Amino acid sequence: MIFDKEILKTTCPRDCYDACGISVIKRKGRVTKIVGDPDHYVSRGALCGKCALAYNGIFLDPKARLTQPLKRIGAKGEGRFAPVSWDEAIGGIATRLKEIIGTGPATRIVHAHYTGTCAVIAGNFPLRFFYRLGAQEVEPDTVCNMAGHVALGYVIGSSAIGFDPRTAKDSSCILVWGANPSASAPHAHKHWLKETPAKVIVVDPVRHPTAEAADLHLQPFPGTDAALAFAMMHVLTRDGRIDRAFIDKATIGWNELEPRLEHYTPSWGEAMTGVPAAQIEAAAKLYGAGPSLLWLGQALQRQQKGGNIIRAVSLLPAITGNYAKPGAGLLYLNGKKRKGVDMGYVTGASLNTGVPTFSQMDLAARLEDKAKSAAFFCWNINPAASSPEQKRLHNALKREDLLNVVVDIFPTDTTDFADYVLPAASFLEHDDLVSGYFNMSFSAQAKVMEPMGETLPNQEIFRRLALAMGYSEAELYESDDAIIANVMRQVGIKGSFDEFKAKGTVFPTAEPVIQFADFKFPTPSGKIEIASAQAEKDGFSRVPEPSVDDRPKDGQLRLLTPASPWLMNDSYANDAKIAKQLGSASVTLNPKDAAARGLKRGDRVRLSNRTGSLDLILAVDDVVPEGAALSYKGRWPKLEGGSRLNVNALNPGLKSDMGESTCVHGVEVTIERV
Repeated sequence: MIFDKEILKTTCPRDCYDACGISVIKRKGRVTKIVGDPDHYVSRGALCGKCALAYNGIFLDPKARLTQPLKRIGAKGEGRFAPVSWDEAIGGIATRLKEIIGTGPATRIVHAHYTGTCAVIAGNFPLRFFYRLGAQEVEPDTVCNMAGHVALGYVIGSSAIGFDPRTAKDSSCILVWGANPSASAPHAHKHWLKETPAKVIVVDPVRHPTAEAADLHLQPFPGTDAALAFAMMHVLTRDGRIDRAFIDKATIGWNELEPRLEHYTPSWGEAMTGVPAAQIEAAAKLYGAGPSLLWLGQALQRQQKGGNIIRAVSLLPAITGNYAKPGAGLLYLNGKKRKGVDMGYVTGASLNTGVPTFSQMDLAARLEDKAKSAAFFCWNINPAASSPEQKRLHNALKREDLLNVVVDIFPTDTTDFADYVLPAASFLEHDDLVSGYFNMSFSAQAKVMEPMGETLPNQEIFRRLALAMGYSEAELYESDDAIIANVMRQVGIKGSFDEFKAKGTVFPTAEPVIQFADFKFPTPSGKIEIASAQAEKDGFSRVPEPSVDDRPKDGQLRLLTPASPWLMNDSYANDAKIAKQLGSASVTLNPKDAAARGLKRGDRVRLSNRTGSLDLILAVDDVVPEGAALSYKGRWPKLEGGSRLNVNALNPGLKSDMGESTCVHGVEVTIERV
């Protein structure tokens, strides 16, 4: 500390590939500024724009935060509450839960959560309580990427074993397919991709800043990615760019697929996808030269046949031998287990009674059904903004006989429907651990300020609920200190947590980890399964198909709703400075689509389908292909004026082919001037 100035290290736990190191500046014991850690290999002294604004804005503003427990006094949806003590709130909730359990199965208690924080303890410890309770979980990943998890399970055995980004130094090509790092991994966009010696190819229907900066951008029409992958495989096979020795050693099923590839020429690919044949040739040659990395984005699977698309694209490294060597591999995610974390221990898997989960796509219907839902808990999620069938869900949340409990740090759209609101501490207000899902590093999340008001960390809230329920299992009361110490041992971090906090971030391995270096894949065969008997058993084709979605008909457009560069999923929209950056909610059309409808930039237009309608301001730009429309997700409905709706008012909750996962990029709408 110099002249009453103190700088503390911590880590951003948001749902982002970057997992940035943070420097918190305190003067006279008070946090005055939050910036990127200049010593951190990702943040390099600067946070992304949205986090820089939010962490120095709403996160430090007690007027913006929830600071005490609340009990509803108005109608559900009005957001009118009276403050109560923690004892009254916890006691009231426990009484209602005991009544529900006493009159029927505990599975009528439903809980939803996702990535409001990705910290190890705050993001996972509450599962211990719900496992013991016997509640039914809304499967988290079905609102994001479950189809990809299932698909990669068929091909390589796991979706959570990815390449180590440090190995990019040995790559000749990086293929980014269905990801937008400029919005979802801004530091990877700013540094990792720009500093690599490799050629960068981006495949995305939207010409976003990462696509603009790439050496080559392929812009397929949404839903045609599998056909594009097959056309690339045709070129790779035709030109002798496949690795037959690797195929023979590490794969099964190539003999079932190879004879089919002759038909899927670049010309055929152009007709199916809209990508010029010359670009397909160029991309295949760059990738096939190798060593190459393939980054599969989460958005890629949010399509009607998203699972098949992931299977098809994931064959590129398999047939070119881009595994088990430096500069090669595939990344969807790097799970915590990759760093050594036993997630069964963290979540309290021993308490899990095996209650089946259900899809987030079915949430509105489930909450309408009194026989299947008597209570609804939300933590780390804002479904009133992020879930499909928005109007239907809001109506279901208004059920007077449905106990609604929401844990959050801000008053969101979902808290407005709650019977009880429990105020959570922010990541700045308690110790935790962070394991990012892109890089192979592991980080400390440090308490740098006292909790605001009466806020408590997620885990402490659920410890108190467990006590009020009379539960005795030790797992429900394990301290943060004990969990941190155990997880640090699992990862192999020596020394105390205070010593770890001083470092901020470490790499468990000094050198890049080579993906599947031992040629052992966690599939039934132990090899990459180009042809999958398990997929066939589950009702899918043995090998991926070169499928394409039907093009929109009757004047409809495919609506794409990707991440905004100014929002973190459905977080940050309540920050005034971020709201200024966002401006009015808009939709972007290709100039040809705008002209065909007699529309011009600035018009107020109505997007409509059978699920709902939404009025937006029109932008016109060829960043989207003809036949598609672009409107960013993440705005809070209650901040959108009289409509109190966002783009999920148009989302019917269609499911992708695998995993009952979201098909949000398969939504179609008509657009006309208001």
